[in-house]
Amino acid sequence: MELLNNNQIKELFALRKWLHKNPELSGKEKNTSRKLEEFIRQTSPDKIITGLGGYGVAAVYVFDEKGPTILVRADMDALPIDEVNTFNHKSENDGVSHKCGHDGHSTILAGLGIALKNNPLPGGRIVLLFQPEEETGQGAAKVIADEAFKMIKPDFAIALHNLPGFEKAAIVLRDGPFAAASTGMIVKINGASSHAAHPEQGNSPVKMLAQVMQELPELPQKKSSKFKDFALATIIHTKLGEVAFGTNPGKAVLMATLRTFYNDDMDVLVKEAERLVKSLAEEYKMKIDISYTEEFPATINDKKLNDTIRQVCEELGDEIIEIDEAFRWSEDFGHFTSNFRGTLFGIGSGKDSPGLHNNDYDFPDEILPHAVQVFYHTLKKLVSSS
Repeated sequence: MELLNNNQIKELFALRKWLHKNPELSGKEKNTSRKLEEFIRQTSPDKIITGLGGYGVAAVYVFDEKGPTILVRADMDALPIDEVNTFNHKSENDGVSHKCGHDGHSTILAGLGIALKNNPLPGGRIVLLFQPEEETGQGAAKVIADEAFKMIKPDFAIALHNLPGFEKAAIVLRDGPFAAASTGMIVKINGASSHAAHPEQGNSPVKMLAQVMQELPELPQKKSSKFKDFALATIIHTKLGEVAFGTNPGKAVLMATLRTFYNDDMDVLVKEAERLVKSLAEEYKMKIDISYTEEFPATINDKKLNDTIRQVCEELGDEIIEIDEAFRWSEDFGHFTSNFRGTLFGIGSGKDSPGLHNNDYDFPDEILPHAVQVFYHTLKKLVSSS
């Protein structure tokens, strides 16, 4: 069965390079959305929903209303990173580039649309979702909360992520946690400033800040009995006062990223982190304000869906890599696995590929047709077995 002919593969390569050349940041994917909508219309979906959660686009293919509804998701936003590559399709937007492969992920989904047109499925309803704002952790939640999403109501949700460090086109699987939960914790500390010549007249947050910086990263280990799996606290930014040599500071800010493999462990880590900060604030007589940003739930994979992908890969003769531990990075696809039966699998982008978010990274086009094949045959098995 030929899912894509040579001309269609060339069209996909051209689309991927256009997306790479014209990257847009989270929440600003206007031209990306328009381009993908134009492309996917050529595959004759039964319905196209635009403006989902911002610039999201969903193409709906109805083969049988009685079958399952399966959502396949691709992210499409870029990163605020200067590209150092010099090839012809390098980014034309200063300070913005596709360094996580979302250009490739969206192109795979476009290719899946072509495959569905060339080879209609025996049943079911397929929704191809081009999702905005993954990098900030807001896109999936906004899509799910969108009123228009109610007409989709997926039975299953599937996505992939390219993975440098693995053989090209190898399929990477794990049941249960696949990508970590994470949240950005922001602690604002308010004491009292004074003249630098008379620090005793003020109340500098320097000692409290130093103690939080030391104790917060140690918290997961000290409280290890409270966690059922991996937990991590990483200080990513601090600020104490202003650059004013005559002033003893009265304010400080600390930012940290909290990570766990399970959502309930995240609840514990947040609670313990807050308890630490509040106790130190009381000790040093500081006022504090704690807030959170970029909250990603853990991506928890459904074993039965993974088993279907395993069967497909075995039939196709693909290499399957079963990882022992979940990835420590986060993916907002966790919002889908928290609400629906879902799975996120990996596809190798090369052992020698630069890492994700590296300024010289580029998605390898040669794995595109293979990813389309895995998605298509997984969908076919799922609708055929229902």
